[in-house]
Amino acid sequence: MHISIQKSKLLNNQNIQITGSKSESNRLLLLKALYSQIQIKNVSNSDDSVLMQKALTSTDELIDIHHAGTAMRFLTAYFSIQNNREVTLTGSSRMKERPIKILVDALNTLGADITYLENDGFTPLKIRGKQLTKNKVTLEANVSSQYISALLLIASKLENGLELTLEGQITSVPYIKMTLSLLDSIGIETNFTENVITVKSQTNKIKSQTLTVESDWSSASYFYSLIALSAIGTEITIASYQEESLQGDSVLANIYNDFGVETRFENNKMTLRKSSIVSRQSSIQLDLKHAPDIAQTIAVTAFGLGLECNMVGLHTLKIKETDRLVALKTELEKLGGEVSITDATLHLKSSNDIKSNISIATYNDHRMAMAFAPLGLKTPIIIENADVVTKSYPQFWEDLQTIGFNID
Repeated sequence: MHISIQKSKLLNNQNIQITGSKSESNRLLLLKALYSQIQIKNVSNSDDSVLMQKALTSTDELIDIHHAGTAMRFLTAYFSIQNNREVTLTGSSRMKERPIKILVDALNTLGADITYLENDGFTPLKIRGKQLTKNKVTLEANVSSQYISALLLIASKLENGLELTLEGQITSVPYIKMTLSLLDSIGIETNFTENVITVKSQTNKIKSQTLTVESDWSSASYFYSLIALSAIGTEITIASYQEESLQGDSVLANIYNDFGVETRFENNKMTLRKSSIVSRQSSIQLDLKHAPDIAQTIAVTAFGLGLECNMVGLHTLKIKETDRLVALKTELEKLGGEVSITDATLHLKSSNDIKSNISIATYNDHRMAMAFAPLGLKTPIIIENADVVTKSYPQFWEDLQTIGFNID
């Protein structure tokens, strides 16, 4: 499904309810599968979380998680400790190109029995579940936080717990801390000192409890972009959000100050307001190693405002749904931008013109579709394969229409 966005204008003072965080939901869904006493409210309705729930309740020998990268990593760890159960874990053709060797090596070091069915280091995987008794493993500290979180989420079920050493500079710290906070919240003992994380084996029964998932900050990023590209005084209120969040992408509130957007928190809602015009001479300088998922949104916002933008810390973007750095460069240049990239950086030159009626390729990547949509406030634009947004935000296009977007 391709959609055409006519040049649009936001209706003022609208209210939007965003579904639960995909990151929090998938972590809690795995913990609920390990500890049945846990109940969860406001679970994400994203494709990834739906697939995660389906896989965790399936009794099939073949588990296919399609494009869901988080689910692939978390389930690899989960099935490795399901005693006497054997599964084949597979995904889409793109998933088979995304590396998983670091996680598999770590699990096998702990005593897991995981083998590759096609290419070494990649899915599909044959996993023979068993009780893991070893408790020490070391990873490079700059690997995807999902590898680290996958190990931490199962650690309390290991016979002797887990001592995980991270070598080098740690990236994506907020996602690691999110995982540890969720473990702490259900009564599992953890410690994170310098580069060593320990999780105690859970010998006591977990208390019955209901946990509410905060709404997704990554999804909120597109509304920050919309307000940044709007006239002064434009406001939108989105729920349900807290000023003190577990999610790393909550840095949006600070980052978008530089785009003239102020954030007010009240009653589990936040109101975004365009409060000032940003000078075309401004240059946005950001290190996003702790929040790489918002890089696409920020780059497009800067382009829409004609600002120079320099972002570093983007090395994990090359192994996402697509190579996001290459995809950003390609699509921004179609619109008239001038972009240079390395393996971990992106530089966007300031520019004044945005080409009209350009068709944006989305590369099976939900964030490409949603990041480019706000440019509809500046010019008519076409988004290819627009239904890819169901991966994280199924009602995205309906919500845009609600707040004033003219979409065919």
